[in-house]
Amino acid sequence: MAHPTQLGFQDAASPVMEELLHFHDHALMIVFLISTLVLYIIVAMVSTKLTNKYILDSQEIEIVWTILPAVILHLIALPSLPSLRILYLMDEINDPHLTIKAMGHQWYWSYEYTDYENLGFDSYMVPTQDLTPGQFRLLESDHRMVIPMESPIRVLVSAEDVLHSWTVPSLGVKMDAVPGRLNQTAFIASRPGVFYGQCSEICGANHSFMPIVVEAVPLEYFENWSSLMLEDA
Repeated sequence: MAHPTQLGFQDAASPVMEELLHFHDHALMIVFLISTLVLYIIVAMVSTKLTNKYILDSQEIEIVWTILPAVILHLIALPSLPSLRILYLMDEINDPHLTIKAMGHQWYWSYEYTDYENLGFDSYMVPTQDLTPGQFRLLESDHRMVIPMESPIRVLVSAEDVLHSWTVPSLGVKMDAVPGRLNQTAFIASRPGVFYGQCSEICGANHSFMPIVVEAVPLEYFENWSSLMLEDA
C-alpha cells in the first residue's frame, strides 16, 4: 500500500500491474530524454548572442520536428512494446477460477461469490473510533473480499444508485460501476497480502468513505474461509 512521502506507484501484486509499471518506466525514459533535449536547445538559444538567419525559417527543420514526434509515438505504441499488449491483457478473461460480483452503493460495497449458493456480504468502512492498532484510517472495512492467490479472478462490477468505481491500485484494477450495466474485469494476485483501494468516482458526500480491501490467501485458507462463511450464512 502507499506510504507517506511515496513518489512512485504502489508495489505490483499482479502481472498486469507489473506490465503497467514497466510501460510507465519505458515512456518516462522517452519523456525525460525529449525534455532534456528541448531544455538544452532553449538554454542554448537564450544564452547565445548569435543568430542564424537560416534557422529562423527552415523547411528542413519543420519536416524533422513534425516527423520525429510521430515516429516516437509509433515506437511507444508498437505491439512489441507494452502499450497495446497491456490493453489486450487487461481485457482478456480466460477460464476464471472464481467470479465475484461487486455492487456499489451509497456508501458501501456488497460482494456476492456467484460460484457459491449463498455467499455474500456487505462491506462498510470501519469508523475511526473503532480502529484497532495497526489498522489504517479510511481504508479498513468490516468485511474483506477474500480471494485465492495465483488464481484468475473475475469481478463483475455494477452499482445500485449512482456511478462508482472499483479500484485497487496494487492489482492494476480500475472498473467503473454503472447502474443498470454489468462491467467485468479480471486479475491474478501473484502474492499473498492485503491490498487496499477506494471508490475512484465521486459519488456523493461520503465518497471518501468507501474503502475496498482485497485479501489474497493460499487456496486452502480460502477454502476454509468460504466454509466458515457458508456455515454462518
